[in-house]
Amino acid sequence: MSAPSPQVTADVLVHALPYIRRFAGHVVVVKYGGNALAGASDDDALGLFAQDIVLMHQVGMRPVVVHGGGPQISELMQRLGMVSEFRNGLRVTDAATVDIARMVLVGQVNPQLVAAINVHGALAVGVSGGDAGLIRAVARDPELGFVGEVTEVNPTILTGLLDEGFIPVVATIGVGDDGQAYNINADTVAGALAEALGAEKLVYLTDIEGLRRVVDDPSSTIRQTTCDELDALMADGTIAGGMIPKAESCVRAVRAGVRRAHVLDGRIPHVLLLEIFTDEGIGTMVR
Repeated sequence: MSAPSPQVTADVLVHALPYIRRFAGHVVVVKYGGNALAGASDDDALGLFAQDIVLMHQVGMRPVVVHGGGPQISELMQRLGMVSEFRNGLRVTDAATVDIARMVLVGQVNPQLVAAINVHGALAVGVSGGDAGLIRAVARDPELGFVGEVTEVNPTILTGLLDEGFIPVVATIGVGDDGQAYNINADTVAGALAEALGAEKLVYLTDIEGLRRVVDDPSSTIRQTTCDELDALMADGTIAGGMIPKAESCVRAVRAGVRRAHVLDGRIPHVLLLEIFTDEGIGTMVR
């Protein structure tokens, strides 16, 4: 592919300028799903994502990355002869499974994301919900085992990193008052962190184009919606399974003051830049 002409490059930069001014200094929480990471080769998907995050940082935005690792957890469980069970999009997590989740999220996926971002400079710092009391949790439902419900967010470690010019990368393992680790849905954590940080935007990167009215029909993607409409779509079963935590988190965050929430296809090259720095919307936006 030939390089763009100097005129095209200048036009792109001028077009992006109003958005750079608008979002400079604002926090944007980006949830990078395990499905997005697994949906393309690691080099392609992860490298492009890292470029987007670094560019956002370089133009004055304050990105915070929250990651999942569902496919990677399932893969390791399968290799160990364990069976994954889900209820309403949440993994049933016994003591052995929570240990596996912690190994994968904190020991594998988090360092992978940090390393990809740090190719472009010493910018990213990996943390987990247990660091500096970031995420306090309790058991969400006895039938789910050690699946956590966020009870408190102490964003001090994140604001400190942001103020020092770093990009926090958060693994979603929370800790109870007794020190027990909990596997917490990354969509839920991203929403809770966006609320606590007063984020301008909350962005979910996944492996579909956005929320759909018909699960198997890409043409039914919802481009813009409201919290009330999402409530209705969850109530009547239109939004179900793994999309429920995303929709619930979008609704809660927007009602708590986050200006916009987005569900985007993380497999699209530079999808973050397309959403933030252009007029053309992509994916689903909740206002």
